[in-house]
Amino acid sequence: MLQTGRSLKEESEAVIQPKKKKKLLTTKSTPYFFVGPALLLFLAFTVYPIIASFLLSFKTKVMGEFTFSGLANYTRLFSDPLFYKALGNTFIILIVQVPIMLLIAVILAVFLNSTLLKMKGFYRVAFFTPAVTSLVAASVIFVLMLNTDYGLINYLLASIGLEKVGWLTDPFWARVSLIVVTTWRWTGYNMVILLAGLQSIPHSLYEAASIDGAGSIRKFFAITIPQLKPVLLFTFILSTIGSFQLFDEPYNLTSGGPNNATLTLTYYLYNQAFGYFDFGYASAIAYVIVIFIAFFSWIQFKVVRDD
Repeated sequence: MLQTGRSLKEESEAVIQPKKKKKLLTTKSTPYFFVGPALLLFLAFTVYPIIASFLLSFKTKVMGEFTFSGLANYTRLFSDPLFYKALGNTFIILIVQVPIMLLIAVILAVFLNSTLLKMKGFYRVAFFTPAVTSLVAASVIFVLMLNTDYGLINYLLASIGLEKVGWLTDPFWARVSLIVVTTWRWTGYNMVILLAGLQSIPHSLYEAASIDGAGSIRKFFAITIPQLKPVLLFTFILSTIGSFQLFDEPYNLTSGGPNNATLTLTYYLYNQAFGYFDFGYASAIAYVIVIFIAFFSWIQFKVVRDD
């Protein structure tokens, strides 16, 4: 009986006592509240568009509605001569422009890393400024400078007795102009990355090489380049991705012309999506570009990897 009485008393006290409310914010749940908004935005504006565009690449528009068509867009793509034209132009820019740009970037980075140079901050800002300059404003200046009849470049050529060059009207020179403008814009960006890599190389390596009698050129090829290999790989991959995504320069300078000489893959994608509203075909082009970027990045990893 006593035990029963005790249990009844305990039960009554338990009923009378108010239950503790569960806290919404705890040490375990608080991080999720901070990460949650960013995660939702990432899912809504990154993951969902990727999945939706991938599914869209297997659809074609028939009578105003998208219908599943299997690999029709990809089959059409690999039999499209204009796609191969854009692919060839992109490869020319990748093979010619990227090595030239990175070579200049390495030279500038070594120059700005020198202890003998004064006003380093000024030069760094000067070389990096094109990367953050509005390309629309810069393109207006380049179009005026490269104009066949009234441009500054042709005026200087004519003043020394040379013929005028169709910088933006001749297919060959239009490609050259595009490569020059792209190099002007992105060399400083890569220079800053390479400069950071140079500053992380221990100075003791150069001191030891000096004691052994190594000159500046020997130090550059025996110490600087091997130590910069990871950074060079990073800039090569970034530049490869940038080449396959090249759009602003041809759009503002040449509109893909003349005769599609500066038509790039991304510009061709843009034309199909927003010029002809063929979003299924444009999505297929986008995923082929992704495959190309992944393939060439993998090759670069294989070529420069350490044994």
